[in-house]
Amino acid sequence: QVQLVESGGGLVQPGGSLRLSCTASGNIFAIYAMGWYRQGPGKQRELVAAMPTGGITNYADSVKGRFTISRDDAKNTVYLQMNSLKAEDTAVYYCNVDLKTWYSDRDDYWGQGTQVTVSS
Repeated sequence: QVQLVESGGGLVQPGGSLRLSCTASGNIFAIYAMGWYRQGPGKQRELVAAMPTGGITNYADSVKGRFTISRDDAKNTVYLQMNSLKAEDTAVYYCNVDLKTWYSDRDDYWGQGTQVTVSS
């Protein structure tokens, strides 16, 4: 059974920084991509950043130059470093991992979500 455990959300002032992390576990055979999505109040879930294995990293235009996604493949962990945070970054952030286990086909998995609130 695959589990994604997120951490690192919280309350931060405008201009501040936060670092999110997400670790995948559970008989993983291969990871094809890891990324972050977010859903703000009254909005649809949107892609923030994605990092395909061996591929090109993709960022939403609204976060380019401020957010950085990275991975530690030895730990099956993806990070999102968020700098120069703005009020409009307030959202629940979800980790997403495209992977295959030893016992199941390739599929998308989601973390439980972590709240990021940017406010003075």
